[in-house]
Amino acid sequence: MPTIMDTAALTPILQFGTSRFLQAHVDLFLSEALAAGRGLGRITVVQTTDSAASAGKTAALASGQPYPVIIQGRQQGVEIQRTLWSTSIAGAVHAHSAWPALRRGFVTDVQVVLSNTGDNGYRLDDRDGPEALAAKAPAPHSFPAKLLVLLHDRWRQNPTAPLSLFPCELVSRNGDVLREVVAGLATRWALAPAFGDYLASHCKWANSIVDRIVSEALDPIGAVAEPYALWAIEAQPGLQLPCEHPAIVVTDSLQGYERLKLFILNLSHSYLAERWQRAQDNPGLTVYQALNRPYYRDDLEGLWAKEVLPVFAALGEETAARRYLDEVRDRLLNPFLQHRLADIAQNHAEKKRRRLLPLVELAARHAPQLPLPRLSAALAATGDTL
Repeated sequence: MPTIMDTAALTPILQFGTSRFLQAHVDLFLSEALAAGRGLGRITVVQTTDSAASAGKTAALASGQPYPVIIQGRQQGVEIQRTLWSTSIAGAVHAHSAWPALRRGFVTDVQVVLSNTGDNGYRLDDRDGPEALAAKAPAPHSFPAKLLVLLHDRWRQNPTAPLSLFPCELVSRNGDVLREVVAGLATRWALAPAFGDYLASHCKWANSIVDRIVSEALDPIGAVAEPYALWAIEAQPGLQLPCEHPAIVVTDSLQGYERLKLFILNLSHSYLAERWQRAQDNPGLTVYQALNRPYYRDDLEGLWAKEVLPVFAALGEETAARRYLDEVRDRLLNPFLQHRLADIAQNHAEKKRRRLLPLVELAARHAPQLPLPRLSAALAATGDTL
């Protein structure tokens, strides 16, 4: 069977990253949208690293065959188990071996770029320099440098063609951040100011929040995921969505969505991990198991009722917070999800600073009389105080 790179054209959507998260989130949304006639087109996946695990996924995705996404969990108190088949991926390649073809196709064929490149995806590599722009140069090492070369080629040959970029990394204001990384690299390489203007004006860098727990990868491709899914995208003129889907929300402001996820879902995970560490509990204890023990459940419910929801009420966002909390409670009580507290507790001190401390600071500004004994004790354990 011929691969994408055996043809002259790329698909309208180019995706950097082979993650199980994208397979069960954006890629699945697009599959369902295409079936309803509401999708832009199929996806070409690009492996950006030399990971052996990613190489195995790339080889499987290259066939363009459907892959399974098993949906397991609770929704409105009802257990759900079903298998969906995603058909949105047309093929997959390794960036280094397919680089010349990727450069050619990116100039004219691609309309949307997706990415999910991991925790270090935006990190630059000192080995990358402006020589990467030469016609026969190999692919750069870092993802931002790869993207810069592709964008520079497009600017030189097709400067008025619109392009929308959707970074899905778990970084606040991810579109702005990736744009600044790429623009900063262009400055470092002393590229033309007109190219910088192109990056700022003709490329649409979407800020978005992705929210779905994808608990397990299937072999060779596919994933196990919870029923809940959200992709909240900040609106901007000229932004081309890859598809229309019930889980995609286009909003004028991401702040409310960011607060909900950070201060309810993420905060709850880290607070449970804090209680687990304090109790020196079973290393294999999962979130589901913890939520079925009064020691954890009662304390977490008290935290929500007395320290979290009152802050949202002070911000005028209590109704949305209660609705989201009901969904989060179902998600944490997912009997199929093997989410170990020991895994959540990795980088625990830093996670607490990002997830707990900003809520305490918000409370100090908007509800200064509100007592926060649980949050304060958790932060004090790592020396964080206001």
